Parts: sequence; C-alpha cells; structure tokens
Amino acid sequence: MEIIGCGSTPYCQVVQTNWKFVEKSFNSRQSRVPSFGNHGISCSMRFLDRSLSVPEESRRFKSFRVYSGTSDGYVIGSEGEIAGIDEHAASKILIPGLPDGSNGEFGAPISSCFWQWKPKLNIHYEKAGCENVGSPNVLFLPGFGVGSFHYEKQLKDLGRDNRVWALDFLGQGMSLAFEDPAPKSKEDQVRYFIEEVIREPVYVVGNSLGGYVALYFAARNPHLVKGVTLLNATPFWGFLPNPIKNPRLAKLFPWAGTFPLPSGIRRFTELVWEKISDPASIAQVLNQVYADHSTNVDNVFSRIIETTRHPAAAASFASIMFAPQPEISFAEALSRCRENNVPICLMYGKEDPWVKPIWGVQVKKQVPEAPYYQISPAGHCPHDEVPEVINFLLRGWIRHLESSGSISLPLLDELDSKKHTNAIARELEYIRQGSKKSVMVRYFGSKISLWDRIISYTNSGSKLRNLTAAKSQP
Repeated sequence: MEIIGCGSTPYCQVVQTNWKFVEKSFNSRQSRVPSFGNHGISCSMRFLDRSLSVPEESRRFKSFRVYSGTSDGYVIGSEGEIAGIDEHAASKILIPGLPDGSNGEFGAPISSCFWQWKPKLNIHYEKAGCENVGSPNVLFLPGFGVGSFHYEKQLKDLGRDNRVWALDFLGQGMSLAFEDPAPKSKEDQVRYFIEEVIREPVYVVGNSLGGYVALYFAARNPHLVKGVTLLNATPFWGFLPNPIKNPRLAKLFPWAGTFPLPSGIRRFTELVWEKISDPASIAQVLNQVYADHSTNVDNVFSRIIETTRHPAAAASFASIMFAPQPEISFAEALSRCRENNVPICLMYGKEDPWVKPIWGVQVKKQVPEAPYYQISPAGHCPHDEVPEVINFLLRGWIRHLESSGSISLPLLDELDSKKHTNAIARELEYIRQGSKKSVMVRYFGSKISLWDRIISYTNSGSKLRNLTAAKSQP
C-alpha cells in the first residue's frame, strides 16, 4: 500500500508505509492543488533523486488509483490491493504536518491586537491571514484559564488559506481589567467583536468553556454564524441562578460575579487563588488534561503563569467562576441551532478526564446530522495536543460547507458520504519535527449504534494504534 498526501499547503508527498520518501515535489502557491471533490486527484511531480528511473516509477504508479479520498489526504493502492480491503476498517491516511519551515513551509504571521470594546475595557485578540480576501472567517474561543495563545498552531496553519481570529475573553489572557463599568457577558463580547472588528459571519470554534460560549452565541445570533465546531465543549457552566430566569432565587445570593468583589468573596478568592495559581498546581492540571505527555506545553505553561501574575487575575478568576447560569442551557442552545440550520461539527479527544466521551455522544444524539470525530489519543485540548488532526478536520469541514456538500466530509469518500450512517475508523499519520506520529480517528455518521457507543467508551482505539505501531517497528 502506498500513501499520497496532498494538503492545502503547496506540496505533494508520495511515501511508503515505512515512511521512506520516494519523491517530493514543491509547487508555487499559484499552482498548488485546489479544493477538490470525490473523483480523484492529479499531482504534478518531479523526481529529486536522479538515481530513480522516471519511466520505471511512472509504470509503478500507473496501476494505482485513489481508494479513499478526503479533503487533504489520500490513501491509494493498486487495483488488486483495493479489492481485498474493507473500507470501514482502520485504513491509514497521511495528512500534512504543521508549517515549521523545516520542509519549506512557513506559517502565516500572527498579529497581536487590542480592541477597545468600551471605555477602560480593552480586549486582546490575535489574527492571521487577513490578506486572504474572500476566504472564510474562523473565530476561535479559548477555554477557561487560557487565551488566544492556545490557538497559535491554528492561526499559523489555517491562516494560510483562511482569515483566522482568536479572542481573549475579558478576564483571561491579555484582556484583564481592574474595573468593570458595565454589565457584560462572554456572548456579548463575541457578538460585538464580530460586528465591529470582523464585520462578516464566521465559523466559530470553541474548546471547553469556549465551546459552551460558541454554542450559546450561535443559538442567540444565528445570522452571524456559518457553523460551530465544538472541541470537548463543557456541557454546562455557572452555579448561581440566573437573575432573569429565577429572579427570586437569585436574590438569595449577594453577588453574581460582577466587579468590585465583596470583601468576603475577595478573602475567599485569595485563599483559593493562592493554591490554584501555584506553578506546581498548573503543571499538574496540564499533565492531567493532555493525554500525550510528550506534547510540548512550555509555551502554554509560561503564558498561563504570566496571566496569573497580573494584579487583576484573582478578581477576574472569581468573576468567571461565580458567573450565574446563562438564560438557556446547553441542550436548549443545541435545539435552537438545529432549528435555525446552524451547522455543527463535533471533535472530541477521547482521553479527556473532564469531558468524557459520554458527553460527546450525548451531543451527537441531540444533533444526529452533525459529524462527530472522536480522536485517540487526545485529551481535553485536542487543538493543542494534535493540531495537525484538528486543522485537517476543520479545514475539510469548512470546505464541505463552503462547497454546499459537493466536497465530502473529512475522512469520507463518495460512497461513505452517501451512506453517512456507519462509524468509520481511520489512522491519521503525520510528521512532527522529523518524527512519525499517528492517532486513531473514529467518525460517527447520522446514527450511532449500541456497539459504536461501547467502542467509543473503551480503549480499543488505543490498542489498535499500539498494535499498528508495534508492527511498524523494524
């Protein structure tokens, strides 16, 4: 079996399953492979190793055809090999790695900006690819305790062919304030940011708390949203009663997360903050939520530490933690998005110790038409742990929507797209810093069988991955 990988990046690679490069071709940005449908692909190739015979290699690939196509990766094999393959078995797909300059590819430059939302309230955000006029706008919303820096791998990669934005919520990242002169909510911040800064409808992507905010925002502002991607989204937030839904009950609580903090709340917050802002505690949390401990989290760790040292950090933490429940629940937000035909895509790390697979399956049951990708090994922050996979899936899903469905969903070929009911397992491989890495991705279609649910809760994907890795060892 041979693997061909073609991404939005200007290159094509043909490699063997033992990952010895046969040839590699670099094309100009103008001649790169565009988005394509389900009828195959052709790549212009030139041989870098002069010892190879071009006619011989041409004859070698002549009998090959695309077996399983996706928006960025292809598995190919000879006619004879394909005949004996079960398409729903765990086939292998090569996907592009991150642009790091080592292979001639460079990521999009990231700009750090501030937007004055209101007097004394400066909101920090990062952007990339704004010169890609006419390309889709993608807005990333961070989880609790982090900021736009958590999406720099998406900004650098997806910013090469999209307009990409990442927002720091007020009270997180570099959007810290000493006072709050007006009531606010994260949903309001997102709405005003899109209306005043981006000024176009967006694909909104959120991790953890950011996923909750993304869905809530889309439910209330469907005219500003082209699609929502949930990355291990927190299914609930807020412990205090909502003053609009439960005004009498809300009066029993003297504080609802606004500035300035009452003196009693301030003392309690200082005690809790002293414990959770300790570098050892932060390192322990990161170790818990990342399934692959070889992932470099130095930048994330240092940026979190930097935020905790801001004079307003403790008060901001308390304001977020003690925020009241939103007016509509997570389930209600899902229903509203479905009623307003807002596309939803689910991408969940299977080894998340907080938002376990059962939560992703529950969301899938409520919106059965939403594609659901379960990734293993990956924890609570798959966009930072396996950014190659998330970028590949996200780019493909956006292309699917932008093409009105003429381009298949990621990991699906034309036949799979028509069925759209079965679970499909794929092993995705990529190169990171010169080393081969792989993860298992299970796609769940419009229906999830009882067996699929059992599989999603077990470690069978990890076992299959380990077995594959063992077989590949010399």
